[in-house]
Amino acid sequence: MQALRGLAWLLALQSVGELMTRGLSLPFPGPVIGMMLLLPALRWRVVREPVSACADFLLVHLSLLFVPVGVGVMTHLSLVSQYGARMLAVIVLSTLAGLAVTVLSLHLLQGRPDPMGKEGPDA
Repeated sequence: MQALRGLAWLLALQSVGELMTRGLSLPFPGPVIGMMLLLPALRWRVVREPVSACADFLLVHLSLLFVPVGVGVMTHLSLVSQYGARMLAVIVLSTLAGLAVTVLSLHLLQGRPDPMGKEGPDA
């Protein structure tokens, strides 16, 4: 029952995100807005505990979510054989770009002085 409540919270926040996206003509997808709304909502126990139960349930059954992807790949195998090398190149390059941005962000943030006045992780 708790997991269903969590799923209801997730779907409600996604719906609110969709409404905001369409109503305000935002350039972001509704589920992204819903996730941004979920972040502050997780501070409340009435949201956090059911969403946690739902997340646990989804993680246990995560392998089932890959079945439609596998079926889609098998259905469009001719497209994969035609564009597979390009798709692999895009996946590798975008992964490397994401890693590079993460590393640069980490280096920039490590170089900034701590606003609390602490010196490093030992302080």
